Amino acid sequence: MKKAVGYCRVSTDGQVGEDKFGIDSQKEQILEYAKRNDYEILEWFIDEGVSGVKESRPAFDKIIYGDVSNPPYESVIVAKNDRIARDINIYFYYKMMLKKKDITLVSISEDFGQFGVFSNMLEAFTLCVAEMERENIMKRTTLGRGVKAEKGGYAGGQAPYGYKVADKKLVIVPEEAVAVRDIFKMSDDGETLAAIAEEMNRRGLLTHRGGQFRTSTIQTILANRKTYEGFYKYGDNDWVKGQHEPILEV
Repeated sequence: MKKAVGYCRVSTDGQVGEDKFGIDSQKEQILEYAKRNDYEILEWFIDEGVSGVKESRPAFDKIIYGDVSNPPYESVIVAKNDRIARDINIYFYYKMMLKKKDITLVSISEDFGQFGVFSNMLEAFTLCVAEMERENIMKRTTLGRGVKAEKGGYAGGQAPYGYKVADKKLVIVPEEAVAVRDIFKMSDDGETLAAIAEEMNRRGLLTHRGGQFRTSTIQTILANRKTYEGFYKYGDNDWVKGQHEPILEV
């Protein structure tokens, strides 16, 4: 019986549950394939909530760069090729790294081996389609955010200090808004960035990341004056009248 590793990945927290590409579903498919093809799964490697676009795949990296070797492992079995990566360059890089270990990459959903000399061509084509799909999703998302931003609506990203995101909108946080007004008043009165930061820390206030105020924090807030005055800008778009309530008077 051939020895193999089972690898599963879900890209979002939602897929960890009942999604058809969830961990349990992938495991079931891999085990069924292993049973039909005389494989024994010796070990499982699982990445939960990790995007196939990003470079970080901690569990899969253990397969590529860790102690997984042949023998005893002859193959890495996945439910679908895009569980490894949607980016075709990353995918073939990993496949090459496995081949150096004399380990084959087996995808249940795409059985290219039956096509003989055309298998590599078909495999590359399938990965190209997956990559194009990813790029189209990113383009549609970016376009949608751009249209929303043109109308002054919140289009994503970290909310500026003084605001929080609720129902996909920027909403004022009252105690933070008081601090923002004081920061601008102190700056207009000639106080240094260090002095303003020291005052915010004296009050026991924390940044959105839970840290203390620094000169760079104050600098970022001051640079966001137009947002606090009720305007909005996303990416390379021009400033427009925002849909959020202003903290500063114009």
